[in-house]
Amino acid sequence: MQPFRNFTGLVAPMDRSNVDTDQVIPKQFLKAVVRSGLGKGLFFDWRDQPDKGYVLDQPRFKGATILVARANFGCGSSREHAVWALADFGFKAAIATSFADIFRNNALKNGLLPVVVEEGTAAWLIAHPGVTLTIDVARCTLTLPDTTTVGFPLEAFARHCLLEGVDELGFLVARGREIDAYEARA
Repeated sequence: MQPFRNFTGLVAPMDRSNVDTDQVIPKQFLKAVVRSGLGKGLFFDWRDQPDKGYVLDQPRFKGATILVARANFGCGSSREHAVWALADFGFKAAIATSFADIFRNNALKNGLLPVVVEEGTAAWLIAHPGVTLTIDVARCTLTLPDTTTVGFPLEAFARHCLLEGVDELGFLVARGREIDAYEARA
C-alpha cells in the first residue's frame, strides 16, 4: 500500500444512495483473485449504455480520483473486489454521507479513503460537477474550491495506517521485535 497523505483530485458525482457492491462490481468480474484489471468492470451495468449519460462515461470526468455519492455507499455483500475495482479505476477516495461498515473497513485496509461528510457537503459536491478538492489525511479535512475546509472523522489507527502506507498486518510485522521481546518476558 502506498502512503496516503494530501492530494488534490477531480470529483466525479454520483447522485445515488444505497450503491450496492453488486453494482460497484458485478458478479461476473469476481473470478479474479488479483486486484488489477477490475476497473473495467466498475459499475459495468450502468456504464456504456446508449443515451444514459452515466457520469463515468463523460469525458470531463476521465481521470477523476474522488467519487462522491449519497448515503449507504457500499451496502450489500462484503465483496472486497468492490474496493479493488474502484482503486484500479483510479479512485483514491470515496465521499458519502455514510458507508456500509464492511465496505468502509475493506476500503481502509486497501488504501481507499472513505470520507463521511454531512448531507449539505455531499449535496454541494453533487450540484457542482467537475470541481477539484484537496484532501488532507493528517488533518482529516477536505478543502473545497472556495477554500472552505470541511472536517471528516477518521479513527487514529486508520489514519496512521493510511499515512504510513501499511495495512493491519504490515503494522504488526513492523513491530516483530517488540512482539518477540514482549513474549520473551511473558
